[in-house]
Amino acid sequence: MKHSAKFFANKDCEYYPCHSSDTELNCLFCYCPLYHMDCPGNFIMKETESGVIKSCVHCVFPHVPENYDKVIALLREMGQRDGSYSR
Repeated sequence: MKHSAKFFANKDCEYYPCHSSDTELNCLFCYCPLYHMDCPGNFIMKETESGVIKSCVHCVFPHVPENYDKVIALLREMGQRDGSYSR
């Protein structure tokens, strides 16, 4: 990838790959920063004994290298809305 600071694949991780994918996965957002948002990824809401949870098991949106800038833009937008990010 051209911008190596935006991508790394931790292939030594016991969980790699964490999702099924035909391409190499970006581990930069190992724990998705978009989990608490209505993100553009392929998530589902799942009923559990303790309530409804967001399941991202089929989502690779933050792991696709080309989506790095989109993830950052969504985080900035969220920060501007709640006042935690100003610039």
